[in-house]
Amino acid sequence: MADTAVPLPPTPTARSPLARAEHFVWLTARVLERHLFAYHFRGGAAAPVETALDAYRNPDGGYGHALDPALRGPDSQVPHTVHALRVLDAVGRRNGPLVEQMCRYLASLSTSDGALPGALTATGPVVGLLHRNGVWHAWLFRATEFCWLRTESLRSRDPYEIRAAVAFLDSVPDRLRAEAIADRLGRLLREQHLAVLDPDARTPGERRLLPHDYAPTPRSLARAWFTDDEMARSLDFLAAAQEQDGGWPVHSPDRRTPSAVLEARPGATIGALRTLHAHGRSVT
Repeated sequence: MADTAVPLPPTPTARSPLARAEHFVWLTARVLERHLFAYHFRGGAAAPVETALDAYRNPDGGYGHALDPALRGPDSQVPHTVHALRVLDAVGRRNGPLVEQMCRYLASLSTSDGALPGALTATGPVVGLLHRNGVWHAWLFRATEFCWLRTESLRSRDPYEIRAAVAFLDSVPDRLRAEAIADRLGRLLREQHLAVLDPDARTPGERRLLPHDYAPTPRSLARAWFTDDEMARSLDFLAAAQEQDGGWPVHSPDRRTPSAVLEARPGATIGALRTLHAHGRSVT
């Protein structure tokens, strides 16, 4: 696999969303997010991202040390380790000893049915990511079956649980089964009004998610849940959320300290740019 990502052409103008975001990243980001930005938008190599990520790894195969900015301690925790998996996935380093060690760590914390602490919200995205990259581990069989059973019976009013279900369904190999469940979840979401379809009416502290939160790329099964107009309004809202300093805000309610918010914003900024670009919106 190539060691570099394809940069976004053409060279951005001085006041483009990408140029403003780059200025923000260089002023505020940790080394890890600086290298991630370079990988995604400047044709940078994957190796520096891996090197920066390694500073957060613990001997037990898990990750800690505030890799997920919301958690400040050094000990390995599931959110840190999931964050590390996403980073490796983003730069094409999806297999090998590191991923094997991470799976062993996650397996050591899972319940007898394969669920991670946090149940589907934590387990679904991890299992989907591992399937997408062709990773196999003994724990994955149990975790996959847990996710199937949970998504098929899901009646939740928690938008974050539904988003986790989509992350699983987007990548699990049995596509017909996944598509049938996704169709039911889409109806559930609309019946229970779990998506903000009018972003201008969103209230402070709103827990409902926007269409682009469920479908960060047009390839997601959740894209079919929304009309073109609904997705366009969602992406308009995302584009307009870029702040004066060039970064995007963090809306997650678990960012309780100023340092956590500051460290999380560069990652949120990279995520916003990638979502806009994936949906065909110009950021240059």
